[in-house]
Amino acid sequence: MESYRVTADEAIQKLIAGNQQYIKSKELTTDVSPDTLLRFSSSGQQPYAIIITCSDSRVVPELIFSAGIGDLFVIRVAGNVIDSHQLGSIEYAAEHLGTGLIVVLGHDRCGAVDAAMNHEPDGYIKYITDEILKAIGSEKNEVRACCLNVQHSCEMIEHSLQIQKYEKEYGLKVLGAIYHLESGRVEFL
Repeated sequence: MESYRVTADEAIQKLIAGNQQYIKSKELTTDVSPDTLLRFSSSGQQPYAIIITCSDSRVVPELIFSAGIGDLFVIRVAGNVIDSHQLGSIEYAAEHLGTGLIVVLGHDRCGAVDAAMNHEPDGYIKYITDEILKAIGSEKNEVRACCLNVQHSCEMIEHSLQIQKYEKEYGLKVLGAIYHLESGRVEFL
């Protein structure tokens, strides 16, 4: 196990500061110069946070947190639900990349949560909406349902024995958050 480059608390502060910068910015730029790309391709990645978020095209963690190449290990799936594939990716980043913070980032106006609450989808999306229904039960408030869904995903991550081991040994933390589409603000739960 590599030692953590950034503690969980330091990573949280970086995310909060990055979100504040995002909210205040009119335009965002990031360094994608040939030198930067070469540096990251040869030195590997050292992300300071793992972000599990929805596939919604309006939710872009690298922008929301004013992050650059190599800063975040992002896992995207509709409804930010957790299954064995996401858990495997999370455990990989925690163990092999030394990332000490996991954030499940839901958002308001989530189409997957709406589908679970108000529709009866079929096909493969039913796997996603069934997982969301486990999280939200009979909740009718959309924002509260999004929060319950995030909380459920955090609990799924916390059940991983590997994650529990990293929490004890290295101070890894798991947090939930909601991204507010209209304001751009991230609210940590």
